[in-house]
Amino acid sequence: MSEKTIKFKVTRQDDPNSAPYVEEFEVPYRQNMNVISALMEFRRNPVTSSGKETTPIAWDMNCLEEVCGACSMVINGKPRQSCTALVDQLEQPIRLEPMKTFPVVRDLIVDRSRMFDSLKKVKAWIPIDGTYDLGPGPRMAETKRQWAYELSKCMTCGVCLEACPNVNSKSEFIGPAPLSQVRLFNAHPTGEMNKEERLETIMGDGGLANCGNSQNCVQACPKGIPLTTSIAALNRSTTLQSFKNFFGA
Repeated sequence: MSEKTIKFKVTRQDDPNSAPYVEEFEVPYRQNMNVISALMEFRRNPVTSSGKETTPIAWDMNCLEEVCGACSMVINGKPRQSCTALVDQLEQPIRLEPMKTFPVVRDLIVDRSRMFDSLKKVKAWIPIDGTYDLGPGPRMAETKRQWAYELSKCMTCGVCLEACPNVNSKSEFIGPAPLSQVRLFNAHPTGEMNKEERLETIMGDGGLANCGNSQNCVQACPKGIPLTTSIAALNRSTTLQSFKNFFGA
């Protein structure tokens, strides 16, 4: 009886300026194997299914627990985390591709600077006066804290940006993840001090007006974050802010 194997088709790219190409690999099947386990096998023995020696596949990973967001890639046409993608649940041959929204660095590694720059643009942090003890901060209502916690689960994996048809090289749209973080930090009792500044930012180019409401993001998010709910809430907040700007405080 022949040993059961898992077949892969991996889209590779030697550097940012070279053309992509596809290589096929096979790995012996193991129960509960995920995509990362297969990639580790290819790294140990970089030989294609036809017996040709090749270079080890490059990819990002860190926690292996769907917490860091580093191992995002397109698996069988769907952007997701490769650490939680079990081969038993995937159609063969399993196709691995880099996310197309971001520039490719090498093979399955992409440069996610676009997303991190957007987080800087909307000031997705809580400003403090210093590193010394500032004492207890203002209390947050429990009901508010509960839904804010859901937004805080974002691991900046980039999957929602990959799934969004409005995030591409021809658009300045910052994407669902940074928008949801605006809602999160505007809800914080201290972060609310910069609420108007964040709203003004997403009212400009690349902000809310560029969202096409396709709702792909909320379906693709591995953490189930209510991204479209955040976008709807921000639409209301920016509308109120525009009236405030027009009529004055």
